[in-house]
Amino acid sequence: MASSLFFSTPIPTKLISKQKPFSYHSSNPLLPQLTHKPLRSLVVSSAAAIEAEPDTSSSNSTPLKSLPFRVGHGFDLHRLEPGYPLIIGGINIPHDRGCEAHSDGDVLLHCVVDAILGALGLPDIGQIFPDTDPKWKGAPSSVFMEEAVRLMHEAGYELGNLDATLILQRPKVSPHKESIRANLCKLLGADPSVVNLKAKTHEKVDSLGENRSIAAHTVVLLMKK
Repeated sequence: MASSLFFSTPIPTKLISKQKPFSYHSSNPLLPQLTHKPLRSLVVSSAAAIEAEPDTSSSNSTPLKSLPFRVGHGFDLHRLEPGYPLIIGGINIPHDRGCEAHSDGDVLLHCVVDAILGALGLPDIGQIFPDTDPKWKGAPSSVFMEEAVRLMHEAGYELGNLDATLILQRPKVSPHKESIRANLCKLLGADPSVVNLKAKTHEKVDSLGENRSIAAHTVVLLMKK
């Protein structure tokens, strides 16, 4: 997509540089190969306009900066509708409605994936697993988790700790909390002592409080191995 900037005085072309490209390559044959292409050197027109165009000449990936720790935040929200299963953290929760989504609609696993990807400075879950791709229709979110964990280890990090909060009016999460947390630990390959799960109602306010939607927040700390 082109964008233009206008200046009252000419701009020296030597000040115009190329962006470094970013590429995401997965070893999982089910996953797309994503490339954020760089911008060509900007061209100053007679009206002093700068045009930015995608460059397909390079696909070298930008190395991840080595830091002792990285922090990521994830958020997800889904509408609740009759006729769908309610799956939270990979556990099927009995309820009269579930998440309307392209995949299985697991709001907790989706936000955990986004938190890990965010900590690693990678594209979000919607870019890696787009809801326009039919192969992810009804897919279990454990597939997304496995890829996020693989990328975390590939980058040389491990989970320091994770704190997640579910927000829903109904049903009560407490009877299922330990099952959800145990499955989350299994998918992360983490000790239960570093994985925390909380659940809140929304005090009957807006769609969350009216049992029309469910949301989750997750914060992760990744530590260098």
